Amino acid sequence: MRFEFTGKNMAVTEALKELTIKKLSRLEKLLPNDAEAHVSFSENRHQTTVEVSIPMHKRILRAETTDSDASNCMDKAVDILERQVIKYKSRLRDRRRRSVATSDELSFLDMGESETPEATTPEIVITRSKRFAIKPMDTQEAVMEMELLNHDFYVFRNSWTDEINVIYKRNDGEYGLIEPQ
Repeated sequence: MRFEFTGKNMAVTEALKELTIKKLSRLEKLLPNDAEAHVSFSENRHQTTVEVSIPMHKRILRAETTDSDASNCMDKAVDILERQVIKYKSRLRDRRRRSVATSDELSFLDMGESETPEATTPEIVITRSKRFAIKPMDTQEAVMEMELLNHDFYVFRNSWTDEINVIYKRNDGEYGLIEPQ
């Protein structure tokens, strides 16, 4: 496993790097050998925030935790990531049993993201922009991807209609789907 460390409002020391590598080594048996972990540390008002992102099989595993101690943050983040990996792999295993998964499901996809500030008009300023490949998938896969990313909505190409759809989490805990007319 390869690691990439960044720090905001704090220096990422060698001791912190070693602690992170030691904590994330729990996940090595669950992840591919060439997995890459992006670990970001930030400190604000004596609270440490740790964000870990691991791109994996067309998915991104992500955990963000905040605590006064960096070690506690890493423990929480590893627990979150471990649950996500186990949940994702069990769904893939179930899908393979139903003969729905293809060999493409297990191939890696390079999702290029760029963050470039861009102003469109004087009143509206876009502070962050992301580019990513939109993969064809069904609504169940889109819900799984949204949950793995811990987002409230997810944009995807519906494999049945070949149109762009948005799946979102409603306030009552249910899911909604936005389809074009």
